[in-house]
Amino acid sequence: MTELSNDLSITLASLGRMTMDVLKCGSCEPLKAGVHATALGLAVLMGLYNAAAWLRRREHHLAVNVVLYAALTAWEQKHVAHHIAELRRPRGMGVSSATVEPDTTALAA
Repeated sequence: MTELSNDLSITLASLGRMTMDVLKCGSCEPLKAGVHATALGLAVLMGLYNAAAWLRRREHHLAVNVVLYAALTAWEQKHVAHHIAELRRPRGMGVSSATVEPDTTALAA
């Protein structure tokens, strides 16, 4: 799934003639991680607020908001993790060789 989304991103970027260096993988990673971390923090905060409001008022739209903010939280967490991994990646490694799935076999036991 990740490889498919990376291929799709590269294809779409090529169509738009991506020329801004900040949009390239490996460039300005601290900035991009910070932007996504801020979005993550806001999503968590807004999700908690809507959950508390739903517990108090039981309005349907608040429950929908909680679900949407939970999905956004997961989405942004993935982005933050990607940018942190990119920051930790040794310089000179290609993007394709650095994409390694985490070992989850130890967690299953």
